[in-house]
Amino acid sequence: MKIKTYFFIGILFISAIVTAQEKKISGTVTGEDGLPLIGVNIVVENAKRGTQTDFDGNYSIMASSQEVLVFSFVGFGTVKKIVGQDATINVQLVSDNTLEEVVIVGFGKQSKRNVTDNIASISSSSINQIPVSNMQGALTGKAAGVQITQINGKVEGGVKMRIRGVSSISSSQEPLYVIDGMPLINDDESTSDAPINPLISLNPNDIESIQILKDASSAAIYGARGTNGVVLITTKQGKSGKTRISLNTSTGWSEATNKLKWLNAEQYVELFTEASANSYGAADTWLTEAGGYFDWMSNGKDWRNGEVDTDWQDLALVKGTVQDHTFSISGGNEKTLFFISGGYNNTQGIVRGNSLERYSYRGNIDHKVSEKLKVGLNTSLSKTQISRIGTDNSFSTPLQAIALSPITPAYLDDGVTPNNETTVYYNFLMEEYNGSWDVNIFRTLMNTYLDYSILPELSFRSEFGYDNNNQTEDYFAGSLTQSASTDGYAEANSVQSDKYSINNYITFNKSFTNNYDLEFVGGMSFEESSRRSQFVSGTGFPSDDLQTVESASEITSGSSSKTRYNFLSYFGRATLSIANKYLIKGSIRYDGSSRFGAANRYGLFPATSVGWIISEEDFIKNVSTINLLKLRGSYGVTGNAGIGNFASLGLFEGTAYNQKSGLSPIQLGNPDLKWEKTDQVDIGLDFGILNNRISGEIDYYVKKTNDLLLDEPIPGTSGFTSITRNVGSLTNKGFEFVLNTTNISKENLSWKTSLNLSTLKNEVTDLPSGDIVEGRNIVREGETISSFYLVEYAGVDPANGDALFYLNTENSDGSLNKTTTNNYNNAQRIVTGSPYPTLMTGMTNTFSFYNFDFSFTFQGEWGASLYNEGGKFQSGNARYEDNQTVDQLDRWQNVGDITMVPQARMYSTNGQQASTRYLEESDFIRLRNLTFGYTIPSSVTQKFAVDRLRVYVTGVNLLTFTNYSGYDPESSYDNYGNSNIQKGITFYSAPPAKTITIGLNIDL
Repeated sequence: MKIKTYFFIGILFISAIVTAQEKKISGTVTGEDGLPLIGVNIVVENAKRGTQTDFDGNYSIMASSQEVLVFSFVGFGTVKKIVGQDATINVQLVSDNTLEEVVIVGFGKQSKRNVTDNIASISSSSINQIPVSNMQGALTGKAAGVQITQINGKVEGGVKMRIRGVSSISSSQEPLYVIDGMPLINDDESTSDAPINPLISLNPNDIESIQILKDASSAAIYGARGTNGVVLITTKQGKSGKTRISLNTSTGWSEATNKLKWLNAEQYVELFTEASANSYGAADTWLTEAGGYFDWMSNGKDWRNGEVDTDWQDLALVKGTVQDHTFSISGGNEKTLFFISGGYNNTQGIVRGNSLERYSYRGNIDHKVSEKLKVGLNTSLSKTQISRIGTDNSFSTPLQAIALSPITPAYLDDGVTPNNETTVYYNFLMEEYNGSWDVNIFRTLMNTYLDYSILPELSFRSEFGYDNNNQTEDYFAGSLTQSASTDGYAEANSVQSDKYSINNYITFNKSFTNNYDLEFVGGMSFEESSRRSQFVSGTGFPSDDLQTVESASEITSGSSSKTRYNFLSYFGRATLSIANKYLIKGSIRYDGSSRFGAANRYGLFPATSVGWIISEEDFIKNVSTINLLKLRGSYGVTGNAGIGNFASLGLFEGTAYNQKSGLSPIQLGNPDLKWEKTDQVDIGLDFGILNNRISGEIDYYVKKTNDLLLDEPIPGTSGFTSITRNVGSLTNKGFEFVLNTTNISKENLSWKTSLNLSTLKNEVTDLPSGDIVEGRNIVREGETISSFYLVEYAGVDPANGDALFYLNTENSDGSLNKTTTNNYNNAQRIVTGSPYPTLMTGMTNTFSFYNFDFSFTFQGEWGASLYNEGGKFQSGNARYEDNQTVDQLDRWQNVGDITMVPQARMYSTNGQQASTRYLEESDFIRLRNLTFGYTIPSSVTQKFAVDRLRVYVTGVNLLTFTNYSGYDPESSYDNYGNSNIQKGITFYSAPPAKTITIGLNIDL
């Protein structure tokens, strides 16, 4: 009995010891953004005890000091913690860097592991912390094979996105933008040649993710508009749990990324005095004599003693400011999810008189009516106000002020009124003083859906979307401006564009046994777009205070127009996974458009792709270092419908003769006009090794566009100059490489790198109508589209300072004659250089150390060139009175001088003609953005009911490494902003802004 008693007491004693070793462990689990994670699983390893975090991310569990807690949550890496002596264990989970993420595809979602297409994904964390006013700018350098360029440094400047090169000569070269399933209006409505970014009204902070569909298999579901790629934009949605209030506020300062060096007053006088002597002889002192031309320029200032030395560049390029404030409220429960946000952006540009102010609102709601029925509504409202300035090719634009002489004062003696009396050209300051150009854009986006589950594996979804874009422009030039002779001039322009879309489709998703997973999507889509515009202008105003056309004494012009077009489409897609390693996908879209001829109104766009997950095969499945190895290939056909609404029809317009109305033909019809079609083949390899610490993609693609839509010349005897036909073809091909690495992954230290690299070769492969030459560019069979077509500059004759050019006439053996001549007219133009890069790269590094975070992105392009159309004025050997760049200090002056700058000869041509003298390679590497942040510990912020408080500093365009001598290797001539052929030209084009902001993220 005693033995049993002692044994029982011993068991109790041991149990008491064990029980005493257990203690209560509590803490908070957060994500990378510092926000609490709800529903995280916490279990004791090798035990059956476990719990989950609550709405605030908090948890508590009993465990002993020797035990291990395992924290796991879908989409995040698993974390293990030894309990030890701590009673509080806080954990931050990091997103799992694997290929199991879900990506948005056309009309659905798909696991990235099973994707057989080439889709680039960019998350909100890569977008929201970059202080740019446009959504596209935040994507620069983030995706392989995607070139994103803002035309110049004006705040509203058009943005060009090129996905895997240029696939059309005359049709649209822009991708299709789709936001929450609604195709967006993407038409430039500027009244001038300089485009306005149509997407400037979107708030980048509302975006959750962006998927770029690059190959035909992914884009073919959008059929007739998929040739240039598709950009799928998904906005933020609410999440079940605690209501979260977030505030992001930042303010910053900006300046031009680069300024050029111009002659000062002393150098200007020396150059032009010498140039005059070279042209007219030293005895002719018309410039420097008392009462001479220089005295008139200086408006009474003593230029001889340095009383005036105006830096016109500093007047044109100013210090700018940026403010960006966004708040959001989100949350929900099992039935209803909501997201509400408001935003304000104020950007004062780096070009004087140029600014942007945007107000935005978004409300997204999803509601579960029953177990079978879900409904949702996404809405967005925005108002954008822009103060515009003149196009690059206008004397009223600030950058053209650099042509003015430094010995001319900017203002009259009162220091307020701009000097327009003794300037060689118009003084742009007068536009700010006595004029205005205001744009207002009102945009409404709405998308609603109904999703009904017919069966567990079958659902029906109906979507209705609406996009309304209203834009007004009001321009006024007062009696002191260029319009002084007419007592002022005003314009008023109004454009209203509407688009609505209806999508109805079913989704069937079923697993058969354990080896077959089938998904099918099929449905229809209808879109209708309409546009209405009105324009009126007038002159003669009784007062500069009356600035609307209503007060004009004479209406000088007026116009109005209405137009519409539509699409009717049917589509289907089937995806089959066999044994989780063999993947097959096929899709088809049947598109009809009112834009094409009656004989070819509908087009068929099929695509197919296959994938083989090699890492699931037995011979490699047990190799622990390989997590994923997937080979994929795709082929598909996409179309391009980006032409005029009535390109297939014979058109007439109303006209008048001798005050009698009539009709006149303006376009020949072509009932056989059909779609441009692009065939694309893509072969790719996806990989993940070392527990996916290293992952990436390798792709090779070939895109060939046939039946190009071109305005083909016809004999003038027909009464017309051209007719739109399907002729010609071009090809794009290249490699793409993406590498993602987790270099360091420790509890309080992490470092990740994402690198993308792509090559591009573009070639016009068939052009039956012959060369197309526009300005300095040419489209020629066998060459890159828009190649430069110029006389080749050969330097300077050391004997006399004459500019020399290579003849480049063809020798009998087919080679080019490289003999030089000083007679420009004897030299032949040649194809030399391209405006498109052949190599592009982007690299992003992200670091975290305790509560500090740091990231930066470098972007680079090689192989492109820029032609400076303003070079003949800016570096023109004193041909005109324009101020010159400092390279003119290296001009030829004496016999035997070896230089590339010809002798200065005033009012005499000597090398200013269009030639490769003004063509430069525009290779560059740019520090696109850099962010440094610090998150204040939650133990401090939670005392003030704040879940997260982060302060940060961000820089955009901080450094640029280039040998290009102009303002910027990416800035171009905005008058050619919408030209498909005239590319790579710069003309007094403003550089982009270098911006530094400080900001605050607050989450409650």
